[in-house]
Amino acid sequence: MAKWETIAGIGTTEAHARLITGSFQRLLGRALVEVNEGESVRDKLYDAPIVVLSHGTEDDPVLNYGNAAAQALWEREWADFTSIPSRLTAEPMERAERDQFLKKVAEQGYDDDFNGIRISSSGRRIAIERGIVWNLIDEQGVYRGQAAAFATYGYIE
Repeated sequence: MAKWETIAGIGTTEAHARLITGSFQRLLGRALVEVNEGESVRDKLYDAPIVVLSHGTEDDPVLNYGNAAAQALWEREWADFTSIPSRLTAEPMERAERDQFLKKVAEQGYDDDFNGIRISSSGRRIAIERGIVWNLIDEQGVYRGQAAAFATYGYIE
């Protein structure tokens, strides 16, 4: 597909899409997206009707994936989306609470009832309800970051 020829980074790989979906499946016991035999996990995840994003393991984790829905919601193109620290998706006054929440997820493995406020690149406030945040653990048991997915959200006017 043309989109994979115009964007770059770890998040563009089939392996990263499988890390996101495989970690979700192992931790929550269900599929994040339905993928039929012979279909690309990468394409299904990117085009999913839910918002999906992930960040890496840096000291100040940087977003390394955002599907089409995530990019639209945060009003950012791929290159911009995948170059910012994930903390910048939250308003300054929400960041300490976000950090505590992510530490809890790191210890527990996942949280399937996240509700919070985030901020788009243009400053629009985003209300998220019933989000799921989980650890990205590869098949060797190595921690690779965290991901989030949600379908219930809206801009706060």
